[in-house]
Amino acid sequence: MAEEKDETTLKFPFPFKPYSIQEEFMTALYSVLDEGKIGIFESPTGTGKSLSLICGALTWLRDFEEKKKLEAAQLLEDRLPQQWQSQDLQLSSVGSKESKSKSSGGELDWITEFVQKKAERDLVDKLKDEELRRKKREERLEQMRNNVHLKYALKRKREDIDTACLLQICKQEVTSEQASNTDLLDKEDEGFILADYESDDEKKSKDSGLSDEDDLEEEHVTKIYYCSRTHSQLAQFIHEVKKSPFGKEIRLVALGSRQNLCVNEEVRCLKSVQLINDRCLEMQRNKSDRKGSGDAETSKRKRKSRVTCPFYSHEQMQSLRDEVLVEVKDIEQLVSLGKEMKACPYYASRYAIPAAQLVVMPYQTLLHSSTRRASGIKLKGQVLVIDEAHNLIDTITAIHSYKVTGSQLCCAHSQLSQYLERYRSRLKAKNLMYIKQILYILVNLLQVLGGKVGQNPNMQKIFQGGTDLQSINDFLFRAQFDNINLFKVQHYYVKSMLSQKLFGFVEKYHDSASKPFSVQNQKESKTAALGNFLQSLDEKSSGQVKLHEQEETLEKEQSVMASPMMHIEGFLFALTSANKDGRVVIQRQGTVSQSSLKFLLLNPAVHFAEVVKECRAVVIAGGTMQPVADFKDQLLFTSGVSADRLAEFSCGHVIPPENILPIILCRGPSGQQLEFTFQKREKPQLLDECGRVLVNLCKVVPGGIVCFFPSYDYENVVYRHWEKTGLLTQLEAKKKIFQEPKKTSMVEQVLSEYSRCIQSSKTPGLTTGALLFSVVGGKMSEGINFSDDLGRCVVMVGMPFPNVNSPELKEKMAYLDKTMSKIDGTSPGKVLLENLCMKAVNQSIGRAIRHREDYASIVLLDHRYTQPRILSKLPGWIRGQTRTEVSFGPALGTIGKFFRDRKSLGDAIVSPEKPILLNDPELKKIGDKLHKSVAQVVLRYQVQRGVVVIPKSFNQGRMKQNMAIFDFALTNEEMKTINGLNKSIRYVTLEQLQDHPKYPFHDEY
Repeated sequence: MAEEKDETTLKFPFPFKPYSIQEEFMTALYSVLDEGKIGIFESPTGTGKSLSLICGALTWLRDFEEKKKLEAAQLLEDRLPQQWQSQDLQLSSVGSKESKSKSSGGELDWITEFVQKKAERDLVDKLKDEELRRKKREERLEQMRNNVHLKYALKRKREDIDTACLLQICKQEVTSEQASNTDLLDKEDEGFILADYESDDEKKSKDSGLSDEDDLEEEHVTKIYYCSRTHSQLAQFIHEVKKSPFGKEIRLVALGSRQNLCVNEEVRCLKSVQLINDRCLEMQRNKSDRKGSGDAETSKRKRKSRVTCPFYSHEQMQSLRDEVLVEVKDIEQLVSLGKEMKACPYYASRYAIPAAQLVVMPYQTLLHSSTRRASGIKLKGQVLVIDEAHNLIDTITAIHSYKVTGSQLCCAHSQLSQYLERYRSRLKAKNLMYIKQILYILVNLLQVLGGKVGQNPNMQKIFQGGTDLQSINDFLFRAQFDNINLFKVQHYYVKSMLSQKLFGFVEKYHDSASKPFSVQNQKESKTAALGNFLQSLDEKSSGQVKLHEQEETLEKEQSVMASPMMHIEGFLFALTSANKDGRVVIQRQGTVSQSSLKFLLLNPAVHFAEVVKECRAVVIAGGTMQPVADFKDQLLFTSGVSADRLAEFSCGHVIPPENILPIILCRGPSGQQLEFTFQKREKPQLLDECGRVLVNLCKVVPGGIVCFFPSYDYENVVYRHWEKTGLLTQLEAKKKIFQEPKKTSMVEQVLSEYSRCIQSSKTPGLTTGALLFSVVGGKMSEGINFSDDLGRCVVMVGMPFPNVNSPELKEKMAYLDKTMSKIDGTSPGKVLLENLCMKAVNQSIGRAIRHREDYASIVLLDHRYTQPRILSKLPGWIRGQTRTEVSFGPALGTIGKFFRDRKSLGDAIVSPEKPILLNDPELKKIGDKLHKSVAQVVLRYQVQRGVVVIPKSFNQGRMKQNMAIFDFALTNEEMKTINGLNKSIRYVTLEQLQDHPKYPFHDEY
């Protein structure tokens, strides 16, 4: 196998000649997948990580499928002759073996041989079936790719189906109007009533809904699951797949939430994800009920409000499934196609999973086991790639941590009590028992917070506030429901679909919440109390709030209060975890509504272990994975991964070493030591020194400077101090100041203004760019691209350690100290603090260098960065270039020289009013496509024209780059594009040759 891998290193399909580090990346990736290992891959932004992942992994998948086909064909070839031979000799052999075994008195060997031959025949039959299914699938998809008439036939069929559906709806409306009001009311309530719950075993519930999905189930082929943090990152990845050599042939499906994929406008208009999910499930139940109701009398009494989704048609979704597999589509294209085909993209994409070779999805879909199962994802024997995995541990912890507030507990108790009061006579004994158990649990949870049911939580004051942490067992004893089997309650929640039915009940009677509470209204409706209680929960008890904060709070409350039982269900599920793996945080403050209970997951490995165990291979990749000790100690080794199954790969950056200048600054201009500890960071002398550092940097750094502070509060402290002392005025004299907004909706606007300011400052004037104040872990520390002039310098003020007084962090540190051994004499809890700090630093400073031609300086303002243990946690490509400056003067001189050198090397010899060819966007686009610099593209252009080029460079690194132009060629279209850039301007006019007859040399060569 090693020989095969050596050969494949030179055979990775790639859209252009890859960098050497990309070839190394793909070779290491291929090895990890082939040997079934767990790989941690680090490749800085700008090195083509996504394309390397795509081409490396899909090359392995192609080779694996070919190898599997050959092995199956060989096995069939070997077994079939034996099978025929065994059938011919079976009768004679059985008689002789039987007599021989009986005479010897030994075991009946012919039975053992018969079983073995049967197993072989079964294996052959299985391989035949797999091959037959594969051929049918490929023929169907190929037919759809090439047969346009088939697509038109499917479209006409969909139109016929639409017409039939419209007629059916009209008939239902007519029959519904004929039904009596009493019958309508009774039928409405049938949808909310819990089905009979007869036992606690794991048999399938009658009301589980999606039974028709079994018709679409098929065996899963070997595939690669790829997941990342956001939908925008997934869209970018899919775009890279399209550009790759595999873009035409790969079967890719993109998974998303209902919020992203729903095409039913009645459902899409709902505000929260929970509301969208609940309405979708309700519509499916309605459709299932319609199929189940056979008699005409029942169908006549169908209520009008029990609508079904017109896009949830299995035949139409099968057609959409095949369209998804035929050609690579991102989420937006999938939604557009779903609207056109009148089919649900959410379920069609799920039906496409078994036949897909590459499945793309967000973190939450894969890392949450119940969501994974509900989506039809089967990891057994498959490959998993987790990209942008620097915050993987935090993500797993957040997904499996649940928080419920006093308002939610009160609201859920009120909703369930009203539900029980209305339907008590129609519920079976088992349902009544579990509902009463849940009500009892809700009452006790409220008592833990110091509240009572039946009263407005906004009006219930908490006189003894504080935060307590308890183990799961201790909390259950304190809440006094340790005698209740929560596993059975969990099973009941799932099988009875209590939360969904309760949501439907509340949604129907929520209109009464808009009516003012009165005795008359209470008499008119049994659910008026519920409505008025819900209305009271939306009102603020006291205090004035800023308008935008009030709007955000109301939106959160509405989404949370719409289905509070969902959140409580998750919290109760979490309490079934092992006692050592989690803690319960009890926070009491102000009022009961502001108080909360939170389950804190301490051991994320318990949820990741299943993933690691099932997958053939797992790849954890990111731009900045340092420090990797957390991944190995807290996630992988604890999940049962052995050291020999773990592989690590880290590559440098594609930028030349001279394009980056990381400096650790120990002292400021006046000699003040820079140490921004929590105890010292607000001292006026230190704040003044920090301001003087920035003022001096603004004088020598062109373009934009991004300055990161540890928190929003500290940024405000610094900003107000500089306003008082006049340092802010000095900064504004050189660069316009921008601040990171707290509202997400304002980020784009601030970035646009920041960018425009930098672009406009290129013309001669007083200001030389812009200064952006950002926050570590804020909205601009991840995912924002500060390339080129947007981020010529990144300043990190202090070390952003997390709040060590946080009860949750304290508990996590204590857990690690208890369960892990010391690392180089340092406690695991302290190592955790340092790792959290440096992960945040690495993410922030990585905003600057974004492509091969970029350059920037990184300034770390704190002498503590010089500690070897801290310095080792920086990314390798930064750590190797980092300088430590004890005094400020030499540091500023080094930074000034760095930017002067970059300017002399990067800028053409041209007056300001003339265009700079190396900044032309068309040339940059060609360079990015070819993975070459703009200068290399221009040099290659001249060579292909037959012009002898003599570059002016004297820098050794630049000279090597100038020579690296013979491993690629420009296409005719690219040559035409560059020809069109001619502005008839000479960069070197050679005034000494003004007497020459051809001066100023504008003639064509």
